[in-house]
Amino acid sequence: MTELAATAPGPRAGRFGRALVERGADILPVTTVALLVIVIWYAAAYLLNTPQAAEQLARKGITEPGFSQLMTEAFTQRRPVLPTPDQVVVEIVTSSTERPVGNVRNLITHVIATAQSTLAGFVLGSLLGLGLAIGMAALRPLERGVLPWIVASQTVPILAIAPMVVVVLGNLGFTGLLPKAVISMYLCFFPVAIGMTKGLRSADPLHMDLMHSYNATPLQVFLKLRLPAALPYLFASLKVAIAAALVGAIVGELPTGGQAGLGTRLLAGSYYGQTTQIWAALIAASLLSALLVQAVALAERIVVRRSGGAR
Repeated sequence: MTELAATAPGPRAGRFGRALVERGADILPVTTVALLVIVIWYAAAYLLNTPQAAEQLARKGITEPGFSQLMTEAFTQRRPVLPTPDQVVVEIVTSSTERPVGNVRNLITHVIATAQSTLAGFVLGSLLGLGLAIGMAALRPLERGVLPWIVASQTVPILAIAPMVVVVLGNLGFTGLLPKAVISMYLCFFPVAIGMTKGLRSADPLHMDLMHSYNATPLQVFLKLRLPAALPYLFASLKVAIAAALVGAIVGELPTGGQAGLGTRLLAGSYYGQTTQIWAALIAASLLSALLVQAVALAERIVVRRSGGAR
């Protein structure tokens, strides 16, 4: 019995094992979907690049190429209709390492420029959304007057607004980061305003009555009850907002004619028919978005832990 007790796994080992099993259960579906996407991607690249590959082989005198020969030619096009995943990876690595950061041909330079616009717009949009949410949660007449206009603002296509913002701010002397941040702010304030308004009104009515019975001031009710109850809604909205802010930053880079930014990179790739460059910029934007969302999730865990939450 003593030997069995000594060799039995302890509570810490059991928790570690359960954590590994849970992590494996989370990773397996993601890996499966990723592999499926890669297989479909290669199949689509073969189908779309085959006509161009057959023409090039015909010019070389090969009129009836075999499957492997046709596939090799389709997957190694200099300007493919759809680049393969390995071509995109090579483009990302090459464009990020061949030249120093700061060079306009370095992909990281464009990622940094877009990240700066995204974060600036995200901060401005979050502050605007929080201000509107606090006002609408406190004053019902303000909500009835402002909320329809907030919703209506999101029905206007951002591609129509972006050039107008750039021109107006340019005439006022504001160029560079600010126009892109304003366009980014326009997209990201909406989820924060709507989500935070819902969160500020999610406090338990019994708790509200208890605070009133203690003669708490409106500020005390807000800080000690409404705000903690709204934190889950706030961070869920911030995750949506920061992804929308990235889209706004990229759209804002299109009409500015700047030298850096993923939007500028996409535009240059479309001008010169560099499809691999376009896809590399798209993948870089996706990775940047995932990184920013994870940063918000990390901030959520820190804030919830310090506020006494269980997460």
